[in-house]
Amino acid sequence: MRELGNVGEFARRESAATDERIAPILAAQRPGYPLSTRCYSDPEIFEREAERFLLYHWHCAGHESQASEPGQFFTVEICGESVIVVRGKDRLVRALINVCRHRGSRVCGASAGKSPGGFVCPYHGWSYGLDGRLRAARQAPPDFDRAAHALKPVHLRVIEGLIFISFAQDPPALDDVEQVLRASAGVHGWGDAEVAHRETYSIRANWKLAVENYMECYHCSPAHAEYSRVHVDHRPWELNREAIERLRERSRSLGIDIRDVDHWATRARSGQEAVMTARSTLVEGAVSGSSDGAPVAPLMGQFQSYEGGVTYFDVGPTSDFLAYSDHGLIYRFVPRTVTSTDMEVIWLVRRGARAGVDYDLERLTWLWRVTSAADKRIIELNQEGINSRYYDPGAYTAMEQPYTRRFIDWLLAELA
Repeated sequence: MRELGNVGEFARRESAATDERIAPILAAQRPGYPLSTRCYSDPEIFEREAERFLLYHWHCAGHESQASEPGQFFTVEICGESVIVVRGKDRLVRALINVCRHRGSRVCGASAGKSPGGFVCPYHGWSYGLDGRLRAARQAPPDFDRAAHALKPVHLRVIEGLIFISFAQDPPALDDVEQVLRASAGVHGWGDAEVAHRETYSIRANWKLAVENYMECYHCSPAHAEYSRVHVDHRPWELNREAIERLRERSRSLGIDIRDVDHWATRARSGQEAVMTARSTLVEGAVSGSSDGAPVAPLMGQFQSYEGGVTYFDVGPTSDFLAYSDHGLIYRFVPRTVTSTDMEVIWLVRRGARAGVDYDLERLTWLWRVTSAADKRIIELNQEGINSRYYDPGAYTAMEQPYTRRFIDWLLAELA
């Protein structure tokens, strides 16, 4: 039997052995090509991604309106780690690890709710305040230090209504993210928005396949006829140049300042989280992401009229966003296991807008429900093909190079 004192050294040796096994796989990746089968299916590689990449960077947990009142909370999970996002009596939003400090039970089993009195572990009844402090521990000895047994916090920041969390002890800085989101989410009024609807799609595939799919529209023409009816991204950039220029002129006339930022460029800046934003256009005559391009909700933010643009912005490795003049969407990619990923889609509207009065929920959500269901199908087919012993990928095309390839290059650089 191994002595307890040797456990740390054993873990270090195991980690080094894993690195030795993984290093040749990562080094063998061809520049400009998709990853190998093992990068999408090997549990050891997934664990390395979790430890050295996913749990280090920032992830969008949701929108501030999901915890707008003291005691209001929701839970999120990333790589098997559950977090309670809750607004305290001091009106601050916190992120607390959902693990009891007694025997490790999940403290909160609900996905969302309101608990003004705090949280009580269902196992042995330890009680915690909304700020995570331990309030009571049944039958604890007289010298028990309650202050040393609070729920463990993780880093949390709210930017333009978006809640971001990081598990890292010293996470990347968010200066660049704040600047970019002010000129994108801020223009669209996301700090004064609320959640209209949420849906989660459980995908039987590696998380990278889900993220890679979101970052390119090379697949949009064959897979997303509904999306392609009102968006121009399914066409090569050269064919959209004039439409994009007209959009920029309209944006300037409306006083909108949204700057294009090179995708993941900020990773080159020491200590900054990766961020990007880009502005695209809808087809002529369309003004929103709907079945027919017509408006679906009240105008948001600085928009004085419905206009045919769409703003895309991404933060970190798993959080992607798009905004129209009348509604917005949050895409959260949630890695669970090496071949299991949740894709949560959150629809935003102007705060105070009423379903059934100011907007029709079916019309508001139709396009991205149809599109997300199709994405789930093609991502799972992609995983099935990658699992084949005959998988031999071809190079990324021009429409995949700007974002999908850069994402993979970024991931490989950090893992290496």
